[in-house]
Amino acid sequence: MKRIPVTVWLTLEVFAATWASSTFAEDNVLNMTQGVTQISEEVYHLHMLIFYICCAIALVVFGAMFYSIYKHRKSKGAVAAHFHESTKVEIVWTVIPIIILIAMAVPATKTLLAMEDTSQSDLTIKITGSQWKWHYSYFEQDVEFFSLLATTQNQIDGIEAKGAHYLLEVDNALVLPINRKIRFLLTSDDVIHSWWVPDFAVKKDTIPGFINEAWTKIDKPGVYRGQCAELCGRAHGFMPIVVHAMAEDEYDTWLEGKKAELALAKQQAADALSSELSMEELMQIGEKVYVERCAVCHQANGEGIPGAFPAIKGSKIATGDVDVHIDTIVNGRAGTAMQAFDNQLTEKEIAAVITYQRNGFENNTGDVVQASDINSFKTQGQGTKEEQ
Repeated sequence: MKRIPVTVWLTLEVFAATWASSTFAEDNVLNMTQGVTQISEEVYHLHMLIFYICCAIALVVFGAMFYSIYKHRKSKGAVAAHFHESTKVEIVWTVIPIIILIAMAVPATKTLLAMEDTSQSDLTIKITGSQWKWHYSYFEQDVEFFSLLATTQNQIDGIEAKGAHYLLEVDNALVLPINRKIRFLLTSDDVIHSWWVPDFAVKKDTIPGFINEAWTKIDKPGVYRGQCAELCGRAHGFMPIVVHAMAEDEYDTWLEGKKAELALAKQQAADALSSELSMEELMQIGEKVYVERCAVCHQANGEGIPGAFPAIKGSKIATGDVDVHIDTIVNGRAGTAMQAFDNQLTEKEIAAVITYQRNGFENNTGDVVQASDINSFKTQGQGTKEEQ
């Protein structure tokens, strides 16, 4: 049985790719996301232009190769010609590629310049990546919050059936208005992350100590999902992005409601400083906080990951000096993956999770930490204590 020449396979692949692109361009099954912004439309059409140019080049090149191989095959008595350089041929195969490259570079440059133009924005939002969550801060609006994965641990462990948006759902979505130019300032608290929403054609790295810029102007209301596109550590896959785009009047209403919600949360946090909770109440709150914020590193059973994240069960910090434990949660530990939770959790939540860690996982210290204890620690300005 004769083998099909490689050139035939390559030609068939080009035709197949062209057919797939044309067939699935509408629903994006196999093609690039068309998106819901002017920039994403431009990127999509630029992609299609370059794709078809490459297909045309491939058809010409492989077509000429296939024709030459077939027409001048040895079985027909073809004899190879003996000649050296041709000035005309060299000019042709130099000029034509230059013209093609210019034809590709002009629209590409226009689109790239437009993607980097963050001027005249209507709203500025600071996006901070950290292991493994996003923090959103609305400039001049006094609104900021963290966005964490909302998929349950039972779904991740396979105990429950996976939801429709498995690993692509969060507790607090980034809410944006349509028809307004939104400028993003992107940075990171720890390692390099990457904020990527395909429908906006926005993908920017968040780098510690550096601020990147991007922008979008959404045309259609809806919920748009993305992910961290940089390998940022063990829970890289648990760092989704959800954007809820609203009509302008709905966004304004949401913004006022969010301000009221955050103000109420601050008041409740202040009220918690003067109240004392029972061990049972603290353990209940602490377990919830632990599952949401700590289990991704230290595991739900508190046994940690040897060589990467220390165990809570039987650890010196969780069973030793309470102030050292508080300091570790509040200020973090420099040079390790342990973050500072001072600005991420309220005093009540910190007190509850410390109480849970000191009494769960068979630690059973009997210690009860209240919100007032956390406030006193922070107010006294105690420096970082070294582990005994």
